[in-house]
Amino acid sequence: MRIGKLVKMTGVSARSIRHYEEKGLIKASRRENNYREFDKKVIESINNIQLYLGLGLTTDQIKDIIFCKYPEHQEHEEKDVFCEELLLMYETKMHEINQQIAALTDAKLNLAEKINKMKQKWEDGKE
Repeated sequence: MRIGKLVKMTGVSARSIRHYEEKGLIKASRRENNYREFDKKVIESINNIQLYLGLGLTTDQIKDIIFCKYPEHQEHEEKDVFCEELLLMYETKMHEINQQIAALTDAKLNLAEKINKMKQKWEDGKE
């Protein structure tokens, strides 16, 4: 299928699809007219890439996940289940997210306190 159809089927921009191809995350063959031709299997790959991007991983990290291999260097259908580096990456990302949640929680509490103080001053000024 051509890139336009792939865009419609995945909701991912043509620019992103080209970027994924440049990064080696997906592959396309070329027609005689030099148009990209994608296999239907690339839809699942793009959906997985989007999932990983949504988790905050970079395309380089995603590439490591996609091409993670068994210790014997044989590719496996369920690569992420057997890749120790992936576990470390997930744990690191979880730590980063927990730090962000803590920072946002602190910011939320500070804002709530300021809002309450401002409302109290407002109410006191009305009397």
